[in-house]
Amino acid sequence: MLGELSADGQTPAPKGSGRRLRGAVAHYLGTAIVSGQIAPGERLTGEVENSEALDVSRSAYREAVQVLTAKGLVESRPKAGTRVLPRSRWNMLDPVVLAWAFSGEPDPAFVRDLFELRAIVEPSAARLAAERREKADLKLMKDALAKMRRFTLATEAGRAADRDFHDALLQATHNSALIALSASIGAAVNWTTQFKQRARSLPRDPLPDHVRVFDAIAAGDADAASDAMRVLVDLALEDTNSSF
Repeated sequence: MLGELSADGQTPAPKGSGRRLRGAVAHYLGTAIVSGQIAPGERLTGEVENSEALDVSRSAYREAVQVLTAKGLVESRPKAGTRVLPRSRWNMLDPVVLAWAFSGEPDPAFVRDLFELRAIVEPSAARLAAERREKADLKLMKDALAKMRRFTLATEAGRAADRDFHDALLQATHNSALIALSASIGAAVNWTTQFKQRARSLPRDPLPDHVRVFDAIAAGDADAASDAMRVLVDLALEDTNSSF
């Protein structure tokens, strides 16, 4: 519960605008829930106690809980209070929830789950992109590769370009259902890349893997695009596993 977490003296005292306060409280609670500090089934202490513990208004705390509710982390009921829902109810593909999951030491099983999702989605997306890409799609991917080469994945600009590449690839499928996964896939790529660099530099340069995917899509070779993307994801998983 929040009162127990506050006892270690690490509870933040967010200051600023209402939106910033709400975001800070949601981040604090969300990180505690996703990390397991507040376990599924546990009840958050009362609104008054928690708002005082975090040094925020009751309205800011209430809005933060609404954010957690929208992401499937908690459920509030009259008289029963606010309880943490089972992990199966969490929207783990929400980019904000992914950020919370990687704010500390991520669960290796969850990292594996993310890469299994990518291994299912992205090779098939690359295949469709090779079949359906248009000139504008290729330009977006090529521009993203140029920025990845210029800035490298050790920088935020380079990681943003990496996200842009994966986003452009999904856009190139011209499949609205796949495109809807862009934010989640991009967030997964971003946070796993940052995680790999916490203790040391990237074990290898992943740019050539991306170039092979692009070349196959540009050539309209669906099989080669799918194979190249599968190799990219597999190697990224190996790099990530070496960081634990």
